[in-house]
Amino acid sequence: MENFTAYSHAITSLALWAVMISVLGMISTRGRSAEGRCDCGKPKRNYDDPVYRSERAFMNAVETSGPFIAATVAAILIGASPLWVNIFASVFIVARVGMAFVHLRTTNQPARSLFFVVGLVCILALVVMTIGAAF
Repeated sequence: MENFTAYSHAITSLALWAVMISVLGMISTRGRSAEGRCDCGKPKRNYDDPVYRSERAFMNAVETSGPFIAATVAAILIGASPLWVNIFASVFIVARVGMAFVHLRTTNQPARSLFFVVGLVCILALVVMTIGAAF
């Protein structure tokens, strides 16, 4: 377990991600009505509707979970630089909190895109560090 101590921020980021997904999941169910749903049960596409935006915030977070978790765990297990793994995992969480806030509170597409790109860059950096440490 001592090997993992150096990755405390990255491991905490994984735990915070689990909390964030759970909170977004709870928020995404508020305010749904039969009139506002498609046949599939999801809210109708309308970024002006806070119910739709909360559903999208949750689903976007779910869609990003696999890559973030896989890249972070791989970087930790391969022994990539703890400093950089911690930084990228922490920045990812901060960016995704920002993205969730923008999703839930505004219709600002450029801000959502910026936060998405920051998170994506963090994931890609973790992957590159993992590959670099492996070879």
